[in-house]
Amino acid sequence: MIKSILSSFYPAPLNTKPREWLRASVGACAGVLVTSLVCQYFYGLELTLHLIGPVGASAVLLFAVSTGALAQPWSIVGSYFVATLAALIAVHLFGHSFPSASFAAGLAIAAMCVFRCLHPPGGAVALCVVLSQTDLAPLGLQVFCPVMLNAGILLGCALVFNNLTGVRYPKAHVNPSAEINHTKDIPPFERIGFNSDDLDAALADVGEFVDVTREDLESIIRSTEKHALRRSMGDIQASHIMSKDVLSGTPQTTIKEAVRTLMHHHIKTLPVLNDDKHIVGIVSLTDIIKHPVATRSTGLSGVFGFKKKTLLKDIMHAPVTCVTTTAHIVELIPLLSKQGLHCIPVLQDDVFVGVVTQTDLIAALHRDLIVHLH
Repeated sequence: MIKSILSSFYPAPLNTKPREWLRASVGACAGVLVTSLVCQYFYGLELTLHLIGPVGASAVLLFAVSTGALAQPWSIVGSYFVATLAALIAVHLFGHSFPSASFAAGLAIAAMCVFRCLHPPGGAVALCVVLSQTDLAPLGLQVFCPVMLNAGILLGCALVFNNLTGVRYPKAHVNPSAEINHTKDIPPFERIGFNSDDLDAALADVGEFVDVTREDLESIIRSTEKHALRRSMGDIQASHIMSKDVLSGTPQTTIKEAVRTLMHHHIKTLPVLNDDKHIVGIVSLTDIIKHPVATRSTGLSGVFGFKKKTLLKDIMHAPVTCVTTTAHIVELIPLLSKQGLHCIPVLQDDVFVGVVTQTDLIAALHRDLIVHLH
């Protein structure tokens, strides 16, 4: 029993590297320094000392765990505002006292939950405003000015520093993946396995605050599934399943020639290569059909009779999504399903050596299934 209790105090391992620790430390140092100097310039040293504590706590979140839900811009701006409002209400009702400060902290938490801006330093902001009788309280509603100035300056520092050091901030909201054919079907990856409703139900089961965005949580789970699948499937690489005898065109190939090749060999896409066998584009039947050459004529047959020699370089897609010969089959699955690609060019030392088609992928998955069943 005692051993179990003591083990709960043992720190969990960090999944970050020392380089990230140093980056966060430098960023927090710079953010707090700039914020305090600006606040001191406008409002003096005494007032700045009363408000600098929450700024230090916010800096930990904005620079060390900037992907967390508690560190997003609305969290810091909204929390500082509602916490200040809660403190003013508490002072108006109960004056400057520790019970009043406690009430302000509780009210601030409730308000942050309502307005979806939960940010722990907001509680400290409420305490600072209530317990400062000489510098903050006399300001009345004007106390919002230094408080929101601190929030804005620190947020600005985080936006600049994090992005300059390779950390995307704020965390972008990822829209749910749409069905590529623009139908009412849910995406293929959600038909088997967990989907958005399952994730919502799991979060409801937890019933507690989780400092991770919903998008991050889904990304972590899907990444875990990918690594587990990669482990179970062994070392199946693109070079093992790709088609090597691949028809291709050049930028100077005409649409008429491309259509003839696609129709004769019953294929849907045609890689476009330069003289050095480097892929410079890709063309599909859909691209040709959508092109004015086809729409001004009578379907695909009209392309053959079109007088102007439109070249593939005029309609090809570039740049092209490619993989190397060592790419694992698990990396190919989302490319050929989520993104709706019919084939993926395979490169070796930047030279085109083949393609992996949806048919190639299905055959490989079928073979792997047979092996596991036996």
